[in-house]
Amino acid sequence: MSLVLYTLCGTDPMRHFSPHVWKAVMALKHKGLDFEERPTRFTEIPGIEGGITKTVPVLRHDDAVVVDSFAIAEYLERTWPDRPSLFGGEGGHASARLIEAWSFLELHPLIRNIAVRDIWTMLDDKDQAYFRPNREERFGATLEALHEGRDAMVPLLLARLEPLRMVLARQAFIGGEGPLFVDYIVFGALQWLRVTGTLWPLKSDDIVTGWFERCLDLHGGAGRAVPARL
Repeated sequence: MSLVLYTLCGTDPMRHFSPHVWKAVMALKHKGLDFEERPTRFTEIPGIEGGITKTVPVLRHDDAVVVDSFAIAEYLERTWPDRPSLFGGEGGHASARLIEAWSFLELHPLIRNIAVRDIWTMLDDKDQAYFRPNREERFGATLEALHEGRDAMVPLLLARLEPLRMVLARQAFIGGEGPLFVDYIVFGALQWLRVTGTLWPLKSDDIVTGWFERCLDLHGGAGRAVPARL
């Protein structure tokens, strides 16, 4: 069996930082599967598997190629049903879709604004030349303007984490007593900021911090394998 996961990196191939890649990494670890990480820079993504995608992660399993982190989690669940479940049943699968939408719409835009210029500084010249005009056109502002306004994003991000605090006041993980893919969705978003950003918004006494630290420790400390940038 051969498992290869294409990840996203800058000049340091060991510092993969995509929130979606982190979801896939944690899902593979959750299933207890050995896999090879294949670090890929932004401008190298179109060459993955013959141009199958414009984004990562991409998973190759023998002759199968799977694109998108949620699709990868579903594939792992179908292919290895005897290993620990990522969803905990049909209801957990449906709930994970809701959490993914919430994270993408409520958390990602703020984290992106906080970290986007920091990400640019992690790239080589070729990727920087691609990244700046692409992101500035997409977001309607210069990287510098987004960077200057990032402090205003912090209280908004902390407020949007309030539903998570309400859940974690009752249980150790979003998935219950143990982690599920729903945890990896939100973990991936915050890990994105941890490994790229020069601003970290969570305080040590925030209940979300305790949960995030538990997630970093999962699967032999897989999340800590890439150190925080700060």
